[in-house]
Amino acid sequence: MATLKAELENRVKQFDHWAKRRRYGAEGPNNRRLWVLACMDERLPVDEALGIRVDTPVGGGDAHCFRNAGGIVTDDAIRSAMLTCNFFGTQEIVIVQHTQCGMLSADAAELEAALRQSGVDPDTLTLDPTLPELSLAKGAFAKWIGMMDDVDQTCMKTVEAFKNHPLIPKNVTVSGWIWEVETRRLRPPTQDPDKRARTDATADAFGVKAKQPPRWG
Repeated sequence: MATLKAELENRVKQFDHWAKRRRYGAEGPNNRRLWVLACMDERLPVDEALGIRVDTPVGGGDAHCFRNAGGIVTDDAIRSAMLTCNFFGTQEIVIVQHTQCGMLSADAAELEAALRQSGVDPDTLTLDPTLPELSLAKGAFAKWIGMMDDVDQTCMKTVEAFKNHPLIPKNVTVSGWIWEVETRRLRPPTQDPDKRARTDATADAFGVKAKQPPRWG
């Protein structure tokens, strides 16, 4: 029978490796060798949705987690995924988007127009003051915002974008999932209306009639 002393010594040893794991590169991966891309929405509980420990308790260690508006492909999402997959031992990417998403709730062209009315010229912006080389072509700002017409379609296209990106190794497993805010249920993305009948998964539900710029075309 193991003594408590032995258990405590092992716990201290394990914690020391957990705390210093970034020193070991690919030999010190997170618990599940997993990178999660999720929407920043406060109603999307990553731990509950995926059944893992990322956000709670703080520093659970199961995955690297990246959140942005919509949980979509952006240059910084690609940057983070590239690092974790190529240098930190990650072997799987999971993308989690959700119903009732704010990225369904407005017309991107109207958002751009509102910025222009406030005195901001999106055609002359420096997106990142520390990297002035990063820029948008004139007229691309509304597309860059990344509003959605359909969260399921966007999720499927996001999966394909990561699968096909040259910075993501081909042996990395990539999957996408939809968290239903209304039912607290996780499901695969689908175009079957019966399987998402109780949810708001399209911009139509928010009264947005115009099609968004063709970022996902």
